[in-house]
Amino acid sequence: MPESSCPTVGNGYSDCNLTQALRQRAMEREKPVERSRMWQATLVRAKRVELLLLDVDGVLTDGTLLYSAESSGELKGFNTQDGLGLRLLQDAGVAVGIITARLSEAVARRATDLGFAHVHVGRDDKATAYSEVLTKTGLSSQQTAYMGDDLLDLPVLMKVGCSFAPANGVAEVRQRVDYTTTRAGGHGAVREVCELLLEARGQWSEILARFTR
Repeated sequence: MPESSCPTVGNGYSDCNLTQALRQRAMEREKPVERSRMWQATLVRAKRVELLLLDVDGVLTDGTLLYSAESSGELKGFNTQDGLGLRLLQDAGVAVGIITARLSEAVARRATDLGFAHVHVGRDDKATAYSEVLTKTGLSSQQTAYMGDDLLDLPVLMKVGCSFAPANGVAEVRQRVDYTTTRAGGHGAVREVCELLLEARGQWSEILARFTR
């Protein structure tokens, strides 16, 4: 029954209006999330990815460095949505690791909590660290992906099979990667990449169904 044919009562709403609203809401829930052309194009390259490597500052965090007067260590904030996405990705068979130029106890702890397979910290020469990962795993560059936000990340971004940057990445990085996320580092950018990789593997719909049954 079209909305215009619903009878008007008291406050202007009827059981007919309510039924139509609920039906429309149910239909909206079933619609797939709309993705950009860049997302769709990147799925082709992402299908082969078996390992996702990440920068930390500006990617897993928003890039802010907090120093405490009571401690010589840095304080970093991590996004819980990123964390769940990375766990789901690893459960789906994609290994995860980090390559970062900074030494940080907070980063090492986060990597341990999330069960990262590869942890390279204090590595200014990220290309060398990346080569070591390839040697250790036996993977080809086409089977790897990397996400970075600044110039130090370019040597790796230019080598991997699938490259990503967060929305807050510098322009020189964003213009060279396969996909730039709609979200910034530390605010769900990594989660977005995890979902793209899972969709490329044909596993995202199955994962989503587990939580919506």
